[in-house]
Amino acid sequence: MNVRYVRNMAFWRRDRAADTGDGALSPTRRRNALLTADLQDLSPLRRAAPSLLAIAAVIMADVLAGPNTYLAPLMVVVPSIAALTLRPRELLLACLLGLMVMLGLNRYYDRVGDPSDSRFLFGATVSYIVVSAFSAWVAELRMRRAEAFAAVSSVAEAAQRALLSHPAPAVGPLRLAVRYVSAADAARIGGDLYSVLDTPHGTRVLVGDVRGKGLGAVHTAAVVLGAFREAAYDETGLPAVAARIEASMHRHVADGEFTTALLAEFRDPGHIDLLHLGHVPPLRVRADGRTELLEAADPWLPLGLADLAAGEPRAGSVPFGPRDVLVLCTDGVVEAKGRRDGAFYPLADRAGPLVKDGWRSPAELEAAVGGLYADLLLHTGGELGDDALLLLITRPGDLVPDGHFASP
Repeated sequence: MNVRYVRNMAFWRRDRAADTGDGALSPTRRRNALLTADLQDLSPLRRAAPSLLAIAAVIMADVLAGPNTYLAPLMVVVPSIAALTLRPRELLLACLLGLMVMLGLNRYYDRVGDPSDSRFLFGATVSYIVVSAFSAWVAELRMRRAEAFAAVSSVAEAAQRALLSHPAPAVGPLRLAVRYVSAADAARIGGDLYSVLDTPHGTRVLVGDVRGKGLGAVHTAAVVLGAFREAAYDETGLPAVAARIEASMHRHVADGEFTTALLAEFRDPGHIDLLHLGHVPPLRVRADGRTELLEAADPWLPLGLADLAAGEPRAGSVPFGPRDVLVLCTDGVVEAKGRRDGAFYPLADRAGPLVKDGWRSPAELEAAVGGLYADLLLHTGGELGDDALLLLITRPGDLVPDGHFASP
């Protein structure tokens, strides 16, 4: 696979799907939501294509049937088809074209002249005009509903973006690059969450996935993130942070709801502490492209389900050098199915060549997450069935004059 092509595709996709990080939707994104919801992102000619094809089909049918067979009134199907894709004014133009074609066929090909045929032609013309007017009303109603849907989708997405504030490219000693994309469903909001905080106890990271979708999932995500943002500054160990989040969920979240999570702590150079709470294990990528799945020796239950087990979770320490890149994700990435074979996305196999240079500079790290996200889209055929979060982290040390990072 051409890595440069994948990265270029990632930058092209970034303006369309990546988190802007400002907590709100720009007017352009709001307008695009409306356009996409009602096919208005297509050109007028492409939206008019079904109507034009219907007109051409009626012409062909009438001509092939011969002048003794009167099929021009079949043009009445044009307004109904136009109401599905065109705006009211565009629909009226398409209907006017259909009416002119129908009258032209009647006069110059079918040569309607008999009084009974003329009366039939008059009735067909009046019916065509009435159906055209009704179709224009239907198109206007469709546009209004599409606008309402786009407004709801935009507000929901903006609420989630405000909840998941985009981290700075550098937090403490860490360099970050993130892609978070909501699945293309009606709600446009899900339960993936993340946070990176520089605390007195080191730089702490939370990545999680709330069970379910919709407003309930966003509420749970808000509880988890709020508790983490408080506990991360107060508690001395990751198990204590997890306990604080667990207690908050028991107070504010309905019974049975849970959140898979991974907590990471970057305190001393050379290693990281990880606490696995039923979440997708992270992936460590070396500078030579080798990958290693950092699975937990002692995994624990997801947040919200701690009462089902005795004891307490324990964090584990793993090596993490200045030329390593940590890949954190949610199950929307590793469970993304291929378009052709339905196989899950092989993150451990694909991440190495795409991510290995991320430690070199902030631009390389951003290109790495963009390339990985683009490769994910190539695997699925361009659409994701679930929310997807990719968070790349490196601890490179100090900058040197050439703009790259040196080992500490």
